[in-house]
Amino acid sequence: MDNIYADSFERLLLEHCTPQAVRAVEHGKGADELWNVIEASGFGNVLLPEEADGAGLSLDEAFTLFELCGAFALPLPLAETIVARALLTAAQQPVPVGSIAWGAGTISGNVLRGDAVAYGAVAHYVLLHFADGTASLLPADAALREPGLFPLDAHLEWPTDALEKAGRIELPDVDFLAVHACLSAVQLAGILQATFERTLEYANERSQFGRPIGKFQALQHQLSVMAEHVSSARMAAQLGCRGRPGQIMRPAAAIAKILTSEAAREVAAIAHSIHGAIGLTEEFDLQLYTRRLYWLRQAAGAEGFWEGELGALALSRSERAIDLVREYSDVHKDDR
Repeated sequence: MDNIYADSFERLLLEHCTPQAVRAVEHGKGADELWNVIEASGFGNVLLPEEADGAGLSLDEAFTLFELCGAFALPLPLAETIVARALLTAAQQPVPVGSIAWGAGTISGNVLRGDAVAYGAVAHYVLLHFADGTASLLPADAALREPGLFPLDAHLEWPTDALEKAGRIELPDVDFLAVHACLSAVQLAGILQATFERTLEYANERSQFGRPIGKFQALQHQLSVMAEHVSSARMAAQLGCRGRPGQIMRPAAAIAKILTSEAAREVAAIAHSIHGAIGLTEEFDLQLYTRRLYWLRQAAGAEGFWEGELGALALSRSERAIDLVREYSDVHKDDR
């Protein structure tokens, strides 16, 4: 870990966010007990300015905290809550007590919908972002909730008058979808690292023909491919998640989400190939992570969506596509 906040947060998660605790939340026990522990720690306010009882961190400085949320399979939208509170403060909106999930909002007739909202089953509030660039914060308990495919997902519906009561959050410099994509990418980077570490440990412990399976050249090749995906995905997430939420650019977010989502598919497949049948069992912890790889791969748009966004931008400009990628993935001197 590279800062005192990350060290402290990791110790908290080691004690309270065990695989047993994650399973309990996924099986419907409720997440309030775990949330209260994290809320009391103050980590939910790390992006807020010091005058608002925060730590005044940038996204770069909070990166490892977001990554740990993925690495421990935290069944709560903490990263989303941290950024949502910073945005609400910037918009001079009241900051509620409770967890905040993010989702894309649509209006159909007199119904406001948030489909497949990640963490929508456990969040206290939902920040819905709309195609016009605005967002609204709505209480999750006021919605009709239907279970999603993943245990922590939910489809939520409110009457449209709930939107009128909540009002719109307008921050011209903030691309809510891009920010959401970066948050998903960072957590994917953490899950990818945890999946790789568990797979490497298993390969060094499991023996066949008198030696660890990790000593066989075929598996060493698979592990090296995993390591390459994990490393490139983390680098892409770091490049996309820099500065303040209002400084996140859609092309950088697209690159981050594309590479982490593509890595999610490849790393999950290799991890299960190396583990064999045991990796598919509910009792084995690997599935807590690989299921999340496929889950967050879809959150805020899968790689196919963001490839379309990046392609459209490239076609609208005269330079080569590689120059566009370099422009938004370059590490400027001030960021070093």
